[in-house]
Amino acid sequence: MARLILLTGHPGVGKTTVIRRLAQALGSRAGGFYTEELRIRGPRVGFKIVTLEGTEGTLAHVDIKGSPRVGRYGVNLSDLDQIGVAAIQRALAEREVVIIDEIGKMELFSDRFREAVERAAASDRTVVATAMAQPNPFVDRLKARAQAQVVKVTEANRQALPAQLLTMIESPPPR
Repeated sequence: MARLILLTGHPGVGKTTVIRRLAQALGSRAGGFYTEELRIRGPRVGFKIVTLEGTEGTLAHVDIKGSPRVGRYGVNLSDLDQIGVAAIQRALAEREVVIIDEIGKMELFSDRFREAVERAAASDRTVVATAMAQPNPFVDRLKARAQAQVVKVTEANRQALPAQLLTMIESPPPR
């Protein structure tokens, strides 16, 4: 049985840092994407999406008008689908481990993203994803899957987690 490891925790605790360090340790065995803040001279103005191969796009930005919106950010579904969803699909086809950062409010606006996450969760691959901690029907269904392991990232465990997750991935899945 494949693994589905979902990292949760409050915003800013280090979920993305943990997943990036894990991806670095896995090297070419992993594919997928992570998100980063976009800042201009200090203040955050948006988020970018970055594949493990280095392709970048804009996930959300204060200058994107219209909907969908999360707070003051307009969500760029085109880049999410063309870069993020494509990275998940490539990882499913070519890699052992699929990295998804993040399954959150912005990303869940995309039907293609939700479908790609469902396909990844149902696959024979190991999936490591960051997921919103607050209740959400889609994320709650993922957390309830038989193979799901929910790991809360905290300030106390975030330094050790990449190595612990690597060990978890390399050991046989629980039955």
